[in-house]
Amino acid sequence: MATETIVSPGILLKEIDKSFVTPGTDPSGMAIIGPAVKGPVEIPTLVRNYNEFKNIYGTTLESASNAYEYYTSLAVKNYFQNGGATALVTRVVPTATGWAAASSSLISDNGLGTNNPFTLETLGKGALLNSEGPYYTGGALHSGSKDNVRWEISNLNEKAGTFTVTIRRGDDNTASPIVLEQFTNCSLDPLSPNYVARKIGDQYYEKDTSTTPVSVVVRGEYPNRSEYIRVSSVNLATYEYLAPNGSVNTDSSGNPFSQYLPTAQSGTFDGGTGNNLLNNPLFGADITNSNIQGLASSDYTHAIDILSNKEEFKFKTLIAPGLTQEGHSSTIDTIISNTTSRGDSLFVLDVVKHNTGISTVKSEAEELDTNYAATYWPWAQVRSAELGRNVWCPASVIVPGVYAKNDSLAAPWFAPAGLTRGGVTNVLKVEKKLSKTQRDDLYTSKVNPIATFPGQGIVIFGQKTLQNANSALDRVNVRRLLLDVKDTIGGFSRKLVFEQNTQQTRDRFIRQATPYLESLVQRQGLYAFQIKMDGQLNTPDIIDENKLVGQVFLQPTKTAEFIVLDFVLTPTGASFVD
Repeated sequence: MATETIVSPGILLKEIDKSFVTPGTDPSGMAIIGPAVKGPVEIPTLVRNYNEFKNIYGTTLESASNAYEYYTSLAVKNYFQNGGATALVTRVVPTATGWAAASSSLISDNGLGTNNPFTLETLGKGALLNSEGPYYTGGALHSGSKDNVRWEISNLNEKAGTFTVTIRRGDDNTASPIVLEQFTNCSLDPLSPNYVARKIGDQYYEKDTSTTPVSVVVRGEYPNRSEYIRVSSVNLATYEYLAPNGSVNTDSSGNPFSQYLPTAQSGTFDGGTGNNLLNNPLFGADITNSNIQGLASSDYTHAIDILSNKEEFKFKTLIAPGLTQEGHSSTIDTIISNTTSRGDSLFVLDVVKHNTGISTVKSEAEELDTNYAATYWPWAQVRSAELGRNVWCPASVIVPGVYAKNDSLAAPWFAPAGLTRGGVTNVLKVEKKLSKTQRDDLYTSKVNPIATFPGQGIVIFGQKTLQNANSALDRVNVRRLLLDVKDTIGGFSRKLVFEQNTQQTRDRFIRQATPYLESLVQRQGLYAFQIKMDGQLNTPDIIDENKLVGQVFLQPTKTAEFIVLDFVLTPTGASFVD
């Protein structure tokens, strides 16, 4: 800023800009790795509410004349019910069986005779998505279910070359259709804004195992606007359906393009492969180390690898309910290693399966040493509205919901624990009511207890990370504070890449970062801070290496976990001045 000196009498008008907009706290987005009823396989997919999750991934699965709900569904539901913003879901499946999408049955054309003007394909994979006949009287399908779909073509307009594609639920019937989606005025003309592939979308995702880490590749041209299907091919395209005079154009054989259009009809999907029930899955409290809701730990390998890519996939909390340190230590170590390398998230893990003693809980937690992970115990029983009964789940299923509630009530740097913000909703009871001595014992071993207080409910009563050393980062609120600070300050820093390495550039960074850090002081995240980006750090040698070096010093606020109150009795007449 230019300086001015008042030499003769007058008025000096100065501008001090403190109007920089402070970035809002990034929502505590959750990522989850686990099985689901249906949906894309090993493709991380963002959902913004529980209804969207149900549409894509389903909720309940029938096995051996009974119905079950995966931990994945329970966790996502609890998270959104507590104010969660987004969930990144990566579905894992038994890899011993092949998985493929289902395709639409034959679509009849309007007279050309070659049929299948276009083909539809489900976005998810699995035999469950097959809705093919035979038909019952009234149009219901033998294979129709709430988890698959059927298609319908209507409103054929030969003059305009348009038609409507409707996606119906697989278990409806002709008299009572259940419409999930409808795409009107679709066209086979690639030059039309209503081109059917553009209108519905034709993209799909596939994993590329030739890269390290395993990556996700997008195929197709048009983003998907459907939650259920995509256009896999257009076989009878009608370029310039209408001639300049408004009449319907013809092909080289003299056939009018109107014959390319689909007729009014309905149909089903078939050809999907993949079986959720391949390994006689065990659910809830019955899971074992080798049967995690029908999966083995090796089935998680690619999904874990894919989510190690921090540039492609963003989240603040990661869970993989069903995996435990006791039964899958190698897999847990890989997730912790990936989380540490990412440096932008916290892994909430479970150390033991259901019905395990406290001594084993402690010993398993003591094997780990990281501030990028935290664990909670014991298991909890929740109500499944979809099943109409109570089910057991590991603590990792409910903890992201507590984080989400904590962030909506306060901020990530507040402890997601205690009676104010650590209350656990939707939990009926825990596997074991912990005494004060047991809670102390667990906390000494870095296990955050889930306590039961008469009249006050079920509460998370600890917030340690799994770090052994005594430092600020052995607490969850400080780790989550630093995740937020790194994300926000990192955003400022990325704007400096390829800028001139001058004092003006450094000052610009400081001007952007200071209001944000000041807001953290005001919002009780920091006691104090200091930003250093000067000539001492950026010597000529450093500048010649094309580096810009800065330091951000933080004093994070600490939580009051141990309250000490002295009650002093004094004799009558004593003075309270001192």
